[in-house]
Amino acid sequence: MRPELAELWVYLSASPLAALTVTLAAWLVGVRVNAAARGHALANPVLIAAMLLVGLLVVSGVEYQTYFEGAQFVHFLLGPATVALAVPLVRQWQRLRASGPALVAALVAGSAFAAGSAVAIGWALGADQAVLATLAPKATTTPVAMGIAEQIGGIPSLAAVVVILSGIAGASLGPAVLTLLRVRDWRARGFAVGLAAHGIGTARALSVNETAGAFAALAMGLNALATALLLPLVWALATG
Repeated sequence: MRPELAELWVYLSASPLAALTVTLAAWLVGVRVNAAARGHALANPVLIAAMLLVGLLVVSGVEYQTYFEGAQFVHFLLGPATVALAVPLVRQWQRLRASGPALVAALVAGSAFAAGSAVAIGWALGADQAVLATLAPKATTTPVAMGIAEQIGGIPSLAAVVVILSGIAGASLGPAVLTLLRVRDWRARGFAVGLAAHGIGTARALSVNETAGAFAALAMGLNALATALLLPLVWALATG
């Protein structure tokens, strides 16, 4: 980086608003690119914004903790944003009730496969038990995954990274896979994306179709609850 640009960044980084401004700017760039790509799943705004921010932090040499101190307001908004997912759930309540049995079956199968496949792949690649415990809750939201990973002997910080990467991958590739499999029902598409890609996938589903967003929000919440309750028990039985 040129000296004058480095000095400018040092000056700006002293203000908490700098990190927040850069975060919002990266997101707006991601939204513009997504719009230019006509909403293509691979042009995911979260993926684009994350790549821009990572590149900026690497080039500038700013520590993540320093960046987070300024951008933590965005992190705070995750709570209200999650609660706001109740709105599409209420609007689609009748359709959700009618699909109850199918949703329960999909939840059980999807949750078991998400955890089992992650552990199986890690084991096949020679990962130790701590890494396997970190991979197991990858399909839940970040706070839940970190808590579960810590409880069963995993690495919470690594669990957060795995969850975010799986969410971006699921939101980017999930719609294409579902289309390839000829899954047309918005209820099924939303539930699958929400279960596999949690919050990032739910945001993607909401941007495409309200019904898909409601079912994705339901899948994200139920999967987090089921995984938090059952995975520690199953892990203890399997490793005890």
